[in-house]
Amino acid sequence: MAANQNPPRRITAALVDLNGTLIDADGAPCSGAVDALQRLRAAVSVLIVTNTSKQTIESILDSIRQLVPDVRREEVFSSLTATRKLLEDRCLRPFLLLHPDVLPDFEGLPTGGNPNCVVVGLAQEAFSWGNMNQAFRILQKGDSQLIAIHKGRHFKEPDGLSLGPGPFVVALEHASGKTAQVVGKPQAAFFQQALGTLGCSPGDAVMIGDDVRDDVGGAQAVGCRGLLVQTGKYQAGDETEMGVQPTATLPNFAAAVTWILQQNAAAG
Repeated sequence: MAANQNPPRRITAALVDLNGTLIDADGAPCSGAVDALQRLRAAVSVLIVTNTSKQTIESILDSIRQLVPDVRREEVFSSLTATRKLLEDRCLRPFLLLHPDVLPDFEGLPTGGNPNCVVVGLAQEAFSWGNMNQAFRILQKGDSQLIAIHKGRHFKEPDGLSLGPGPFVVALEHASGKTAQVVGKPQAAFFQQALGTLGCSPGDAVMIGDDVRDDVGGAQAVGCRGLLVQTGKYQAGDETEMGVQPTATLPNFAAAVTWILQQNAAAG
């Protein structure tokens, strides 16, 4: 008699990407995402995790509440929050290469005069030659640090893919000879801090996202399962051509939630 296969391990927590997974480039909910998010929240602990560096945490929360009004602040985890904590812990004086809209999240930090670190997020028009050169000169100081909120290569806008902050971080690394410390996805510390917020172990959690490297690969590297959705920045072939093998590839977030609920039903 063949040995019984072990049932799938029950999922007790889900990390959910925001842009491209729950909402599209216009800010509208992805197909079926609102009902699916409510079904998921009723079944497991949920934390919406985002690398976005063009919205404050309050703006992110407001966007989510347009879809699901009762989402709590504790259900959202942002790389901006993690970056501010790092700056405070190290008592750093940052030069902020960021989108103007997110500067309120860094109010109160010693940003004026004699900066000893450069923080790079999605700055868009702020990625001027003057600002990049100022950042380069700061990094010439021996004790200065280069901190990247994330190194995303691109992101989805209504008219197509656009450059993310990653190429500009790489340019500063190349020019200064310094290696950036990355705070957001796919860094292990980001996922570990998010899991710690939920109080669960990686083996009990799943990540749902549209970026096979930053969402799926980053989560799998710390022991989570990773579900890739074919929305947002997903490009045909990502699941086979990027060196990451998702636990499952699904058409959208609603299908990913159904997959999780089916796994838990099979686990008993």
